[in-house]
Amino acid sequence: LGMVMASAGTVFQMIFANPLVEPGFLGVSQGAAFGAALGIVFLGASSVAVQGLAIIFAFIGLGFSYLLARRMHIGDWLLRLVLAGIAVSALFSAGVGIIKFMADPMRQLPEITFWMLGGLASITWTKFLSILPACLVGLAIMLIFRWRLNLLALEETTAFSLGAAPRRERLLLMTAAVLATAAIISVAGIVSWVGLIMPHIARGLFGSDTRRSLPAAMLLGGIFAILCDDLARLLIIGEIPLGILTSLLGALIFVILMARRRQAVPA
Repeated sequence: LGMVMASAGTVFQMIFANPLVEPGFLGVSQGAAFGAALGIVFLGASSVAVQGLAIIFAFIGLGFSYLLARRMHIGDWLLRLVLAGIAVSALFSAGVGIIKFMADPMRQLPEITFWMLGGLASITWTKFLSILPACLVGLAIMLIFRWRLNLLALEETTAFSLGAAPRRERLLLMTAAVLATAAIISVAGIVSWVGLIMPHIARGLFGSDTRRSLPAAMLLGGIFAILCDDLARLLIIGEIPLGILTSLLGALIFVILMARRRQAVPA
């Protein structure tokens, strides 16, 4: 979970040249949440239904964002993708709200709520092995092509002049990131802030060159997820949802990073 979220966060932040982008971008997380809610309410909450629909709707979210961006006629391609992702996420969020309103308040609604908080309490070897191929493929692609991110972070014309095929390579890396992220979300729910904070720390420690910062982010993300999961299991008798701790600690780290960043002094 930590490795996937951190590496996917690095990919999205470099491709979109935006340090506030995370793996749930482009409607991926909200699409997965909508699919999981459908499985919980209408298909008996079986793990196969919840996991399968979460993955399917994560990719539907990406597809909708891509098609909507193609239809827009404002700004450049990256700006259109950003706006499309915001719109698609809002639509899926509304859909999740409707399903929660229709859910059984005694049985289904708590399950949807706990799934959206994120956690590893229900993970079994069967679930782990079911998502392992998708995670390995996504991580391998991101790791192998990490050096291309240095080019893809440039403007499209500049990247093209340096020998890159910006749209095709961005689509490949985004698909790899979404594939691994969707697989993780399908079993662990929505775990926020890991993919937002770890790339910042990795760049601060190892520089912005993704040949070094992406593997570092993967390692730091794994360590951070393990520490948060240990705390979730040890702080109180009942296990705290992992997403609560990653959001709390991630937000605190983010505030510290922003507070310590030196302001540019005007000449």
